[in-house]
Amino acid sequence: MVRVLFITRGGEKVEAAAEPGARLLEVGQAAGMPLEGTCEGQMACSTCHVVVAPEWFDRLPEAVEDEEDMLDLAAGACRTSRLSCQIVLTDELDGIEVRIPSDSHDMQRR
Repeated sequence: MVRVLFITRGGEKVEAAAEPGARLLEVGQAAGMPLEGTCEGQMACSTCHVVVAPEWFDRLPEAVEDEEDMLDLAAGACRTSRLSCQIVLTDELDGIEVRIPSDSHDMQRR
């Protein structure tokens, strides 16, 4: 299992775990994080934007141009921002820490 630590908008720590190969988006949704994922991983939105802890960011594969374009539209994006739909969990990412941006809202969960 690959462990993930989510930091909510309010600073609460929520731990989750998934099998290697799972996408961070689905893991976050299952853990109750407000990650909408409107485009279902097609990189046509930024509703699954997360901020990866700096010590984990460089361990991820580089973002492709389409992801970078979507991150340009994400509110509150920063240097370590990524789309959670593009992060595939591997054993090397065991313990990864990601923060939910303060302006993240899942409109499907009211």
